[in-house]
Amino acid sequence: MLSYILKRLGLSLAVVVAVVLVLFSLLHLIPGDPATVALGPRATPEAVQRYAEKMHLDKPVVMQFLIYVKNAALGDLGVDVFSNRSVAQIAIDRMGFTVALVSVSLAWAVLLGVPLGCLAAVRPNSWIDRLAAVLSVGTIAIPSFVVSIWALLLFSLELRWLPAMGAGEPGDPLDQLHHLALPALAVGLGWVGYLARMVRASMLEVMGEPYIRAAHAFGLPPRRVVYGYALRVAILPTVTLIGMGFSGLLSGAVFAEIIFARPGIGKLIFDSVMNRNFPVVQGAVLLTTALYIVITLISDLVVAWLDPRVRETL
Repeated sequence: MLSYILKRLGLSLAVVVAVVLVLFSLLHLIPGDPATVALGPRATPEAVQRYAEKMHLDKPVVMQFLIYVKNAALGDLGVDVFSNRSVAQIAIDRMGFTVALVSVSLAWAVLLGVPLGCLAAVRPNSWIDRLAAVLSVGTIAIPSFVVSIWALLLFSLELRWLPAMGAGEPGDPLDQLHHLALPALAVGLGWVGYLARMVRASMLEVMGEPYIRAAHAFGLPPRRVVYGYALRVAILPTVTLIGMGFSGLLSGAVFAEIIFARPGIGKLIFDSVMNRNFPVVQGAVLLTTALYIVITLISDLVVAWLDPRVRETL
């Protein structure tokens, strides 16, 4: 297990280095002078020169990259062009809203998708299985931004059950959950279908194993066989999917944060791109990538801990 952990940490570190290289290269692939692009065409030559010196753009490219890597390793992701605040602090403040949105979205998707997949697998080819298939395909096929718009129109503007925009009053958990309900519904709906289909396929495969037939032959209660034996093995691919789902929902949350005006990391990146605030874009993307890698690493380690056979595949 220790060897597997070290190998996964090495791969994760390699991915982070590759992302840092790509983010650094993007600034130099943009046509024109990076300082002029960042400050805009109306910036004075003095302002451009001060910005270039501050961002080390007056040094050779290799030296700029080494400085950027050293600063990123120390947690220094640069300074916001407009507010002169630390990019790391801005991104961390916004990341909390996105993590809350993704966590709630994935939690309700798991609570609904896993039992739905189990129920469909226990009663294959029944009306329950067909209904679960229709619901799964339907939720997968609808894009999250379409769900966001229709949920906003129905539950907020028409029925007035839930607030349309914002993240709630700071320090008021109930109000924040009230504002979180509608975006979480829109973001997590598609993953209900993914989880249900994965659990159903895994359960059908496991239910045909000899030890499951032996458990039935010994007269064990069907509920215990399904949830005590079959689900414990069938859930392993789903654990990986849940880790991927958390990471994938980070990108899906961008649309919800824009539509519902939530101050998350996705909206921060969108606003920074529109304002040509490239230090914030670089820092926010790097922090999001690091979170993506950490969540994927945790899910892989959990699967390796539950199933020792996975440790031999790397």
